[in-house]
Amino acid sequence: MTTPRDLMITAIDVAPNRPAEQGELSLALAGAELVDLLAADAVTLEGDRIVPGLRTGMDDPLLEQAAASLVREAPYESVGDWLWRRGRGLSTDYATALEKDGQLTRGRRGLLPFRRGRPEPADSVDRRLAAERWASDEPVLAALGTAVGIRGEGTPDGPGTGDDAVDTVLAAVDHATVELAAERQRRTIEREAFDNIWRGD
Repeated sequence: MTTPRDLMITAIDVAPNRPAEQGELSLALAGAELVDLLAADAVTLEGDRIVPGLRTGMDDPLLEQAAASLVREAPYESVGDWLWRRGRGLSTDYATALEKDGQLTRGRRGLLPFRRGRPEPADSVDRRLAAERWASDEPVLAALGTAVGIRGEGTPDGPGTGDDAVDTVLAAVDHATVELAAERQRRTIEREAFDNIWRGD
């Protein structure tokens, strides 16, 4: 299993009634991919710039796709830019891939066979391994879980991973998700103000 797959399964498993926002989850998945690419020596960081390494085949198709999409010319891409570019719609891509692999299932919704319910992790070894990683407060998954809002309130942040490059990625994910939430709130306020004008409030 990869970090993004662990994150996707965990996000669905631990908070079925308050799912993570898709935008924040997509950003975190892009960050998780970058963490795994760092671990595979497929990339290194120079400051906050992603420097591609040797082209090596990744076992996971989505990670392979991520590696293939790296900017390979200087000045390279910043971590923040990667998160926004690669993260676009990424939660849907992972949900589709996990469902195709039998890691996610969708039960029937009500009595209608053609209405599909919310995705649920299948009872599998991968689900159990993701759950163990989550329960152990493994720093990377814990930080990503905090960024997407699935860690319990009051859970203390971990001390970091001890890897400067990974910590740079995790900090960028946190910044991007906060930025996205603020933008969503700003748009909601503007929309409500516009509605009030039309109502004459």
